[in-house]
Formats: sequence, structure tokens, C-alpha cells
Amino acid sequence: QVQLVESGGGLVQAGGSLRLSCAASGNIFRLNDMGWYRQAPGKQRELVATITRGGSTNYADSVKGRFTISRDNAKKTVSLQMNSLKPEDTATYYCKADIIAWLASIATDYWGQGTQVTVSS
Repeated sequence: QVQLVESGGGLVQAGGSLRLSCAASGNIFRLNDMGWYRQAPGKQRELVATITRGGSTNYADSVKGRFTISRDNAKKTVSLQMNSLKPEDTATYYCKADIIAWLASIATDYWGQGTQVTVSS
């Protein structure tokens, strides 16, 4: 089985910082693209940032210059450093990873359980 476990959410004042982490474990043959998504109440889930196995990154316009995504392939982790947080960043943040499991022929998207980030004004 493959599992993604997030940590690091919480409550912070506007202008503050938080760091989210996500660890992948289990029956993993290859860990491809990883990313962070978020979903605010009443809204659709949206992309925050992604990072390829080689380290190429992509960010939503709303977080460019404030958030930084990184990964450690050896540890099978992906992190999201969030600075200059705004109330509109409040959401549940989800980790996603594209993984080929052992004995699998194709890659599958796996999701974490989500971690809440609340930014107060």
C-alpha cells in the first residue's frame, strides 16, 4: 500500500509563515511529480505548486514569490514553505504524488488526507 501523510498545518496571523511537509511510504517503485493543492470551503480544489522528480517547479499565480516547494527524493518527501500568508490562503492543503508501485504497470495519483491552514487577519 502507498500512503501520503501531511504535517505542519495550523493557525497563523496574516504575514506569518508555515511549512507543510508530506511523506510518502509503502510499496513505491518510483516517485514522479509531487505537488500541493488546496481547497477552501465552498470552492473547488486548486493547484498550489508542483515539482518534478528533477526539481522543476510550477506555482499558481496567487502564491508566486511567497511559497516555495521542495522535495527530497531519498526521503520521499515534499515540502511547502509558505511565507507572507494572507487570509485568502486559508484552506485544507493536500499533498499529491504520482507514483508507480512495485509490480504496477502504470503510475497512479495518490492523495494525502489534508492538513488545515488558517490565516487570521
